[in-house]
Amino acid sequence: MLTSTTRADAMTRLGRAMADPTRSRILLELLSAPGYPARLARELGLTRTNVSNHLACLRGCGIVVAEPEGRQTRYEIADPHLTAALTALVDVTLAVDEDQPCIDPDCAVPGHCGIEQ
Repeated sequence: MLTSTTRADAMTRLGRAMADPTRSRILLELLSAPGYPARLARELGLTRTNVSNHLACLRGCGIVVAEPEGRQTRYEIADPHLTAALTALVDVTLAVDEDQPCIDPDCAVPGHCGIEQ
């Protein structure tokens, strides 16, 4: 049974994972199908090292699992419930007030705070 402590920990881990735009992009790719670091790097226009580092973070948060396949490693979302929750989350429409200034002085989210995509 999940306690409030473990629920809060799960939310913190998800928040940390999704707070980074690159990790969010990787998660979106993995929602559609399992992925391999080289393919993810190519599709996202990133280096393989960068993708591998983000996948290690996602593994550490318990969000993705790695399955060895010969000389490659396949990554996928760790739990079908998490896949359903993330899918539902990306289908949410946020009510964003464009006139409200961002409260994060270090915001680097593309399309936010006047940052080009």
